[in-house]
Amino acid sequence: MEFVPGPAVHRVLCADCGTPIVPNSANLCVPCLRNTIDITEGIPKQASVSFCRNCERFLSPPQAWMLARPESQELLAICLKKLKGLNRVRLTEAHFIWTEPHSKRLRVSLTIQKEVLTATILEQIFEIEYLVQHGQCPDCAKLAAKNTWKALVQVRQKVPHKRTFLFLEQLILKHGAQKDTISVKEVRDGLDFFYSQRNHAIKMVEFLSGVVPVRSKGSEQLLSTDTHTGTSNYKFTYSVEIVPICKDDLVCIPLKQARQLGNISPLTVCVRVGSSIQLLDPSTLQYCDISAPIFWRTPFDALATVTDLVEFMVLDIEPSGPTRGKLVLADAQVALSGAFHSSGMHEDDGMMDYESSVLANQIFHTRTHLGAILQPGDTVMGYHLSNANYNSDDFANLPSARVPDIILVKKSYPNRRKKSKSRNWKLRSIAKEAGEEGETGKERGVVGRMGGRDQKKVEEDYELFLRDLEEDPEMRGAVNLYKDAKMAAPGSGFGAGAGGKSKKKTQFGMDVDQHVEEVVKEEDDEEPDFPEVQLDELLENFDEMTLGDSVEQEE
Repeated sequence: MEFVPGPAVHRVLCADCGTPIVPNSANLCVPCLRNTIDITEGIPKQASVSFCRNCERFLSPPQAWMLARPESQELLAICLKKLKGLNRVRLTEAHFIWTEPHSKRLRVSLTIQKEVLTATILEQIFEIEYLVQHGQCPDCAKLAAKNTWKALVQVRQKVPHKRTFLFLEQLILKHGAQKDTISVKEVRDGLDFFYSQRNHAIKMVEFLSGVVPVRSKGSEQLLSTDTHTGTSNYKFTYSVEIVPICKDDLVCIPLKQARQLGNISPLTVCVRVGSSIQLLDPSTLQYCDISAPIFWRTPFDALATVTDLVEFMVLDIEPSGPTRGKLVLADAQVALSGAFHSSGMHEDDGMMDYESSVLANQIFHTRTHLGAILQPGDTVMGYHLSNANYNSDDFANLPSARVPDIILVKKSYPNRRKKSKSRNWKLRSIAKEAGEEGETGKERGVVGRMGGRDQKKVEEDYELFLRDLEEDPEMRGAVNLYKDAKMAAPGSGFGAGAGGKSKKKTQFGMDVDQHVEEVVKEEDDEEPDFPEVQLDELLENFDEMTLGDSVEQEE
């Protein structure tokens, strides 16, 4: 094989140091070229970035505050925007150099290129040091100056309980609608949400309109006016009123409106509240949906609420009609719970006891939509209409033949409720504002902060809300439930006394025997179809929520 030599490479000496180099337009080697020409000229080697310690955001030119994690791409972009003269070179690489987190310094390594002579491109690597300067963003400055809000959303519902707001709080947390809220205040019949920007308040009003039937209106208040620039400063208030109808309420629709809604019976039960109200006629399984505009055109109130429910015992039940989904129409015979017992008559009030015993031992015949879940011997909650007196003209105008003696609403589980068994799940809550008097980070967050005489009522409403979640899988699917770490902690089960100390052996053995007997007896009496919350419905991490989800409260 014949060897063919390559073309000869001609070299010249560097004009400064005399090193043989490939000829170029400057006739200089790379080190001498760098000593002669500095392509980093005009780019500052030190700069500063502004950081707000309250909200942990960086100032991005020109006047935008951004949330950026250490050594993230967002923070690197903010740092590069602070450099002047970077547009005159070509940036090929940029990355952070590790520094101590508490040093208030950021070091960035840059690799740039620039054409210095004809067909001669020089590349150089250099470092820039940034000083992190602490300051306050405009939003945090308003908070520090007590000028905390620019827009207010007032949510109201004129009902004698807090169950709607407890459910609304869970919907807000699930969808993250509280992230822009700077403060929440509980007032009579509702809550007030405060915002630093008007568009955040409008966003909350739109969210509420999508999850509950409401009507809203806005107003504005002039704070100041600049006559030179023609600008004005306003505070905006949005009033949101929720429909005063809740789940399981007894409703009497005005007769004219009932005819327009498919000629449904005026006496109905509210079975679902979403973006509209869903009413059911228990005697025919006929549904109707009432949207917020239709309701507010001809508003009406509930005849009775869940606090007026009476406990009945099912004596006999027989399916007698059509089915609709999970609902089965059935004829039921029921009696008041505890009926057919001796009334203990006395001589002084014998007539009164006799009349009450006759009423208590009476058997009622009714039609119900609960034919799929009720069995003889079950306990069911319903409205007792035969001896009720409601302040409603629509109810008074109903023919007596269209008013049943009782209306059954939902099945109850008295044996299981008597056990007061602890639940293995918990709910998150919007915690109290930082620095507020009496802050604990526990309980129900913004709902139930009034305390005092209302606290017992709030406890009852919260228990009713938890029972609604247990008994209604559809309602439970709309919120997030979390595992209770205390229930799974070691020593939380049987055998641990108060304070975690063990008992004496003899007493422990007696307690074990007594406990086993009680468990066997309770298992015999317990309802087998009690709606337990399954573990696969629970989420793992439970943290108390704060406004904006930025600070964790200890439980």
